[in-house]
Amino acid sequence: MRKIEEFRIEFASKQNEIAPAGKFAKAVYDVTDSFKGAVIAAFIIFSLAFRVVGVEGDSMNPTLHSGDWLAVGSVSISGFKAGDIVVVTQPWERNVPIIKRVIAVGGDTVDINFITHQVIVNGKVLDEPYIAQPTSLKYDVEFPLVVEEGKLFVMGDNRNNSVDSRSSAIGLVDERYVLGKAVMRILPAGDRNIYD
Repeated sequence: MRKIEEFRIEFASKQNEIAPAGKFAKAVYDVTDSFKGAVIAAFIIFSLAFRVVGVEGDSMNPTLHSGDWLAVGSVSISGFKAGDIVVVTQPWERNVPIIKRVIAVGGDTVDINFITHQVIVNGKVLDEPYIAQPTSLKYDVEFPLVVEEGKLFVMGDNRNNSVDSRSSAIGLVDERYVLGKAVMRILPAGDRNIYD
């Protein structure tokens, strides 16, 4: 019979110990690696679900201000409804996207009384707590106006400083030219809700 001996050798090595400077470097690496992962995840989420759009100009005051940044979601199957804030890429003389509020959709009848400053959709006066001042600026579009199917009637919240569907320069917006609906304000930080 053979005797089998087992030997276990333990080496007291300082090679596996990490020096304090090495611990700091590892911590920095872990943090930057986590940050890099978060940035990539945010990029994927925003490129697939949302787009980030900057606001230029005052036509949506007081709801939106020049310099605000919005998360804009793609248009859902449910389509558009009055009150939605949309980004429109329909070509016009300035050839820049515009951000406006949907007032009426295809099949609706819009009328604006520029004396009483009332916006009327399908015979009902709109309650518009979001506007800067009563609607008094008239362009060249005649009212009442029936909105064609597949089109939107849009206006800025700053009614007397907005080129919108009241003007033939913009006119009715083809739904195919809507980049998306504004979901929330990203910057400036603070009040993110834009639909109050």
